[in-house]
Amino acid sequence: MGRVDLINVTKRFGKVTAVDRVSLNVKDGEFFIILGPSGCGKTTLLRLIAGLEVPDEGEIYIDGRLVNNLHPRDRDVAMVFQNYALYPHMTVLENIMFPLTVRKRELRLSSEDVRMRAIEIAKMLGIADLLDRYPRELSGGQQQRVALARALVRKPKVWLLDEPLSNLDAKLRVQMRWELKALQRRVGITTIYVTHDQVEAMSMADTIAVMSEGRVRQIGKPEDLYLKPIDTFVATFIGTPPMNLVECTIEEETSKVDCLGFKISLNQEVASTLEALGSRELYIGIRPEHVIVSKTIEYKKARVEWFKGKVMIVEPLGSESIVTVNINGQIIKAKTLEIFKAEQGEEVYVGIDLERLLFYDRRTGKYVA
Repeated sequence: MGRVDLINVTKRFGKVTAVDRVSLNVKDGEFFIILGPSGCGKTTLLRLIAGLEVPDEGEIYIDGRLVNNLHPRDRDVAMVFQNYALYPHMTVLENIMFPLTVRKRELRLSSEDVRMRAIEIAKMLGIADLLDRYPRELSGGQQQRVALARALVRKPKVWLLDEPLSNLDAKLRVQMRWELKALQRRVGITTIYVTHDQVEAMSMADTIAVMSEGRVRQIGKPEDLYLKPIDTFVATFIGTPPMNLVECTIEEETSKVDCLGFKISLNQEVASTLEALGSRELYIGIRPEHVIVSKTIEYKKARVEWFKGKVMIVEPLGSESIVTVNINGQIIKAKTLEIFKAEQGEEVYVGIDLERLLFYDRRTGKYVA
């Protein structure tokens, strides 16, 4: 079992609150990703779980046992650092064996037991032919596999990974994503993984916790965070390109929203929610793939509102294009599933799918309807 529970965990460094009342529940065998920008507190949170930092407030449980004051070696967790931290004077085999070598008497393992377990893990990770090499003789991807093997050889309850793919080139990083996910599924180990890369998080995680300024903003499955972000931070942090946010105002006399020069009629449920909020300043949020851009109005969809806009830039990405358009002073991004050709300043039609709109309070940034 490898369940991890955090209850109102806080960590301060002087006047800076790095982790602010964070509560998490990580299930046994789950691939749990902590996602956020640099400086949001995600690595500090991982170090708190590992025991490399001590919380100022709150409680940390591993398998139901309070571990706040427990030494890192007694928590039965293994951590992979961003820079891999391999011992340069040891071979690959010696690096993998090291966690068992220093505790073989305690674990009641013979030298041959330690060696065989290290070789078994090396075969699992495809580095069995590198065991006699030194870290300086390895590529970045090979070094990363050695670091993963060294963490797994102990068979810990919890696997902690701090941006382990960030030092790899783009092609290898994509390959290692699915390899790491497949490995985690195969060994069934509870994994808590820290990253700033939302594509990495969306493609690998069972559950994601999005952090900002030391706090958890939203926890959920990748699809839930993408389709219904809880606030404008999550909405614009997840997704490439991020969600479009357009300033709108609720009319006082009618249940309508004035936006981009058109009025959206609201159903009674949404109108009542917005009225209870007491704010008339809103953002509407819409994903770029739910925005249509065309040189003619050729799409006949019931709930699409059309506007005229001017192209600012087109970013061709092979199978798709990102088109940035100015509509009445508001900047909108559209994602097309084909190459879209247009000159800067060219007038185009932009269609917004009204069925896909989300409403956020402009003052607080919170999702309202």
